[in-house]
Amino acid sequence: MSLKIYPYSFDGRPDILIEDHDGYQASVRRLVSTMAEPLPIDLAQLISMQEIPRLVDAFREHRAAGQEGLHSTPVSLANTLLLNSIPQIWGVGLNFAAHANDLETAQPTFGPGSYLRPYSCVIPNGGAIEIPRQSTRVTAEGELGLVLGKPCRNVSAEEAFDYVLGFTTILDMTAEDAIRKNPRYIPWSKGFDTFSSIGPCLVLRDQEQCEDIADITVTTYLNGSVVSHDSVSAMKYNPAQLVEYFSAGRTLPAGTVLSTGTPGATVIAPGDTVRAEVSGIGVLDHPVKSA
Repeated sequence: MSLKIYPYSFDGRPDILIEDHDGYQASVRRLVSTMAEPLPIDLAQLISMQEIPRLVDAFREHRAAGQEGLHSTPVSLANTLLLNSIPQIWGVGLNFAAHANDLETAQPTFGPGSYLRPYSCVIPNGGAIEIPRQSTRVTAEGELGLVLGKPCRNVSAEEAFDYVLGFTTILDMTAEDAIRKNPRYIPWSKGFDTFSSIGPCLVLRDQEQCEDIADITVTTYLNGSVVSHDSVSAMKYNPAQLVEYFSAGRTLPAGTVLSTGTPGATVIAPGDTVRAEVSGIGVLDHPVKSA
């Protein structure tokens, strides 16, 4: 993994920034201006059109030609991965033993617990998480996210990473009291406004396969203190297996986000700050307030 892609605003216009591992940056608007065919300056559309690989080639040619890099100010916290549309957001529950222990339940023995959540609950990085009046116990949890780069259906675990465009960080909220009353309430408990954050960037997969990301760690902080921490290697179902599971019998469009589960959740309340960090991928920070 080396290249990061951020939504960005440059000279007052929406743009997309591509950043290499050493900090060299280029504007997608500038890269597109050199191409024979116009492309939208919209990350979700570019993923859906499967144009990210062509942009990456243009970026590398731009750099190899000795073109001056973009000297930008730091990317704003208000930027996030996909603010305009995500076709589907799938999530998995109880993928780490420690989180199953949090909920005082056993991990599923036949496939992971899963849910489909609405796009309407996604907020930008730095936005406030709102505690709804319908819940008295809301939890937050950091997770590794996979972003699919092309449609897939009935994909095997062995070929799963051929469909993974890259990785991102996810902060996932749950009205946990509802799940404790009835485990079938999972989609309802995760669909409140402000209950998901995705970003702040997309880190493109280079040649990595599933086994190459086993040491990536996922950490959740509450008010600056670590409340959960573990690595991808501790997952019961690894990311490749999750792509196989979620694509079974259904088409997942390009741009679909798969949330791979958390090492542990923490109860949040108005006045708190919560942070999710995935090593080498990115950090999300959010204040908490009442709805």
